Amino acid sequence: MGLFSPWFLAGLAALGLPVYVHLLRRHTSTPRPVSSLMFFERGTQSSVRHRRLRYLLLFALRALLVLLLVLAFAQPFLKRSAAAASDRLMVIAVDDSFSMRAGTRLADAKQEALKVLGTRRSTQRAQIVVLTDQMQVLTQPIADAAALQAAVAGIEPSDTHGNFGGLGRGMRALAEAAPTLIDLHVFSDMQTSNMPGNFAEMVLPGKVSLRPHPVVSAPLPNWTVESVRTSAQVVDPKKSQVLAVVTGYGTPAASRTASLVMEGKTVATKRVDVPANGRANVVFDSLDVPYGSSRCAVRLDSADGFPADDESLFAVQRADPERVLFVHAATDTRSPLYFGTALASAAQRSFVLQPINVEQTAEIDPSRYAFVVLSDVATLPQLFENKLRRFVEGGGSVLIAAGASDASAQRLPVVGQRVGDGHFFARGGAGFASAGAMDASHPAVASTDGLAETKFFYASSLQLPSDGSHTRVLARLADSSPLLVEQSIGQGHALIFASGFDNVTNDLPLQPAFVPFVDRLAQYLAGVGQVSGAKLVGSFVPLRSLSGSAAGQSHGSPVEVMGPGGSRPLSLAQEATAQSFSLTRAGFYQVRFANGRDALIAANPDRRESDLQLIPAETLRLWSGSGAPDASANEAAGATADAAQPGSTYGLWWWVMLVLLIAALAESIVASGYLGTPREHA
Repeated sequence: MGLFSPWFLAGLAALGLPVYVHLLRRHTSTPRPVSSLMFFERGTQSSVRHRRLRYLLLFALRALLVLLLVLAFAQPFLKRSAAAASDRLMVIAVDDSFSMRAGTRLADAKQEALKVLGTRRSTQRAQIVVLTDQMQVLTQPIADAAALQAAVAGIEPSDTHGNFGGLGRGMRALAEAAPTLIDLHVFSDMQTSNMPGNFAEMVLPGKVSLRPHPVVSAPLPNWTVESVRTSAQVVDPKKSQVLAVVTGYGTPAASRTASLVMEGKTVATKRVDVPANGRANVVFDSLDVPYGSSRCAVRLDSADGFPADDESLFAVQRADPERVLFVHAATDTRSPLYFGTALASAAQRSFVLQPINVEQTAEIDPSRYAFVVLSDVATLPQLFENKLRRFVEGGGSVLIAAGASDASAQRLPVVGQRVGDGHFFARGGAGFASAGAMDASHPAVASTDGLAETKFFYASSLQLPSDGSHTRVLARLADSSPLLVEQSIGQGHALIFASGFDNVTNDLPLQPAFVPFVDRLAQYLAGVGQVSGAKLVGSFVPLRSLSGSAAGQSHGSPVEVMGPGGSRPLSLAQEATAQSFSLTRAGFYQVRFANGRDALIAANPDRRESDLQLIPAETLRLWSGSGAPDASANEAAGATADAAQPGSTYGLWWWVMLVLLIAALAESIVASGYLGTPREHA
């Protein structure tokens, strides 16, 4: 109980008023008419009897009136905590990440969760959630025991990475919406790798009491195929290598057998010596796969309690080198020479350059090529430009080198990009410019640090759209002017290089970085990166260009996605409009993109799940909120929550006023009986 205005309690001093009225008031006698005093004897009468309390019931009622009046102005209230107002919410969080496939971990976690559900009162509400990278809600807060048990029993193991940071974020959101205290029960193997980089992400709010339920008591030694590196596209099998990394977590030094598997058949095996709790590489010298897409894997002989991570999947595509159309001016002989030599010098030699000059483009169909390069071309024949535009809008790619000739045209073909006056750095006295910032996250410029050594003698001034729509700057010069820009056009895209591919506008063709730079550009423009054997479960695969969707061109160009086991992860409506989709399960995904290209994508679980080391007990107690046992931690969390929130408040002012009115009526009746005018008798 509390008081909203406790200072009004000073009015309790007025309780002395009834005492004064009943005890200290002057005693008066009623005069009586007498004919003579001669017969009365003089005497002294004591006043002690008159100083005693009279009319005790009336005194009590008057004192109660004053007390109730003071109490009414002090505004009393009853405070009931949220936990008292309704039952505490029980949240059952079951970890279904990839590591829970080891042994009987998930089954044990579900069994323990059902036991905890059986201890709740029949009216207490509970909620079931699962832990992956984010907290996923399976049920709303309900008291239906059958529905709660069915939700727990229906939890299946996933291939995702667990993250207690996602649990912390989810519980903070739930605590803001829930009016009650929350008892959180976490059933997990409590991997150290599930902890986020910042401990603050997994800290729970004060009204949440954490009760961890580890399903294992000791870490499990485990070997795994951590990663596989190979080319996504194979042209010459004899020159294609597969590099696999075998890792041991909490393991002794041992010799393991690694196998190369193609379409379910083992084609090669090698022994690999793995040091204690360390890594070792194993190399398969050739990848002789048939033409088309192939499902491959590197498999480790199972010698631990977690065989689910002893295999790493990857997909490769065997094809002949694709043709690349290189359009250049008739007088330009340097650009096709340097660009073609760089393509031929790439490790896989996946492309063959077909150079033609502008006058030879009339009968050319761009759709027959992997991508098109326009090298310092000021204008194109209108017929060929229209064909090339439709090719790009349908999902093709074009690389435009804006050399010195494009500056006079004021407009780049196909993309319509405005070009201002170019900058000849030699004329300005600087001699040359160098490359500046690069977007290393983009696959077209990843691992091209050698561009910093390139000297640019000339660069076109690319005028970017003011709103930046469908445009992304991938590289800049040292003066911040754009050097490499990507522009989306329909379902395709164009890369615009502000300089040329000769050794006149820059010395890039003479630099060692030119071959990997051209190879990166070609791989990206041809879409080879869409086929990969190293994608993780939970990553997203782009299906179509954002600009194509904005222009309404995604409709009528559906994609087809076939997941592991013949499943269809997207509905028909999603296949017609979705910009991307998530790899939710481990396995192979067959995708036909909106531009007509096919891809086979392999998805593997995050190998952080293979490290089965446990969270230290001290860290687990810190996460629980204190170093005390669970019961004490729960009481501390409950006290903190009571102090943090007002709970339910019930004002007693009206009840006090009602009692005051009743007491006033009673006082009036009693006072009328005691203090009424005496009746005279004859």
